[in-house]
Amino acid sequence: MINFEDVKKAAKRVSKVAHKTPLAYAPILSKLYNQQVFLKKDNLQVTGSFKLRGAFNKIATLIESGNRGGVVAASAGNHAQGVALSSAYFGIDATIFMPESTPLNKIQGVESYGAKVVLKGANYDEAYSYAIEYSKEQNLSFVHPFADDSVIAGQGTIYLEIFKEIDDLDAIVVPVGGGGLISGIATAAKVLNPNIKVIGVAASGAPAMAQSFKEKKPISTKSVRTIADGIAVKNASEMTLKYILKYVDDIKLVCDDEIASAILFLLERQKLLVEGAGAVGVAALMHNRLDLPPNSKVCILLSGGNIDVTMLSLIIEKGLTKTYRKMKLIVTLIDKPGALESFAKLMRQVQANIVQIGYDRTSTDLEFGDAHVSVALETKGKEHQDEIRKILKKNGYSFKEVH
Repeated sequence: MINFEDVKKAAKRVSKVAHKTPLAYAPILSKLYNQQVFLKKDNLQVTGSFKLRGAFNKIATLIESGNRGGVVAASAGNHAQGVALSSAYFGIDATIFMPESTPLNKIQGVESYGAKVVLKGANYDEAYSYAIEYSKEQNLSFVHPFADDSVIAGQGTIYLEIFKEIDDLDAIVVPVGGGGLISGIATAAKVLNPNIKVIGVAASGAPAMAQSFKEKKPISTKSVRTIADGIAVKNASEMTLKYILKYVDDIKLVCDDEIASAILFLLERQKLLVEGAGAVGVAALMHNRLDLPPNSKVCILLSGGNIDVTMLSLIIEKGLTKTYRKMKLIVTLIDKPGALESFAKLMRQVQANIVQIGYDRTSTDLEFGDAHVSVALETKGKEHQDEIRKILKKNGYSFKEVH
């Protein structure tokens, strides 16, 4: 296991390429949730993610030991870019195995740093297996995304930056997938500030490390499913679990709807674009998972901002639904002239803005003379939605909500 001195050495290496990312007080979050909240914005890091830190430190240590033969990695995005940029810095070859379903923008991002991308496997685990096999065949060094001491030390440099600005935090909240990030941060934090609470947050659709922390042994899940793809890890790492059991105080879970609402909040109220994995800490705060005393001084790490733009609209949609700002209904009307107009006037009466509408009179589940109207409404909160339901029932409309 690494120690605090390893993290300090990593900081000297990583400073060659990594930005010292902003640490800022968040007045809106602080007021809403009765805490002193600070946001560490590693979503603004070079390559858009903290992953650069660990990848660079690992490759730097290889170079220092005289190994310039090139590296291999497996990743669905952020780690790949960190390895690619680091390899380009040292002038060595990098081969990155990525799942066949990886979005084009992520592939292009890796290739822009000069790395070779190999698309193999239906998911990360399959791509990882191909990468391990290739590295052995070619006798090349494999750069693991989290289960590596040099990578863990590199991730720990985040806390050194935080401590230079705030040395009396009550808690730090860190996303958890494979566990490399929280392992490095906790290693440094518990030395510099022994009383600090280190709280991990994982996605409920990828709970392997949270379950392993609870059971105190590595646990693997059959599958993972979450919009937080950066922490969608199926198998818990024995290496990182040792760090977590030694240094971490708790690991909380948040669901996809909660993550989506946090992404939306950060985008709207903080003007920050944060990916699902990077938003889980804010999601935990917003949905009362952290169990901290009022007015605690807490830092939440925004670990990355590489959100897939093709998924952004879906995530925003989930966030709007979760915060009662959008409502979808299928309403049954009598199929006659003026019926749709009457419904629209009723929505106007309750000031519900219709943003999408569809009319179906041919479904086999309709009674003769009826029609279904599918409608999406902009709403102003839970009470407003209750008012819409009430007025529809009062006027005799049959409807169901679509989630």
